[in-house]
Amino acid sequence: MARFKHTPSRFNRRKQMRDNRLSTVLETKTKRKKPTISKEEAVKTKRRFRRGTVALRDIRRFQKTTKLLVPALPFQRLVREITADIKVENLKYRTDALKALQEAAEAYLVNLFENSNLLAIHGHRVTIMPKDMSLALRIRGA
Repeated sequence: MARFKHTPSRFNRRKQMRDNRLSTVLETKTKRKKPTISKEEAVKTKRRFRRGTVALRDIRRFQKTTKLLVPALPFQRLVREITADIKVENLKYRTDALKALQEAAEAYLVNLFENSNLLAIHGHRVTIMPKDMSLALRIRGA
């Protein structure tokens, strides 16, 4: 039978405890590894605002500005299409005339929406409905 030396068990326990303490100290001293983040996770999630916040922000922004709301080129195409339906071919427009038409059209629409909004509020509603638009047009006399 082979012979080997036995060490006392309490000595082993102390040594194990000391080694464990040293290893925990050494583990805390090491630099922490940053978790690898994929590109999909790196993209920030879009912030969600409460209902109505963005709408109120847009209203304030549009009330501050004086620029036109409808882009000029689509409006110009619409004017040319309408005049082509009247059987007038190759009409030329000055830029000032197109701008004046656009200003008038937008002023008309903004006024119509303001009146429709007032009618919706009068009906204890927040949302504008087609019946508000038609009533605003009837009151206006158009």
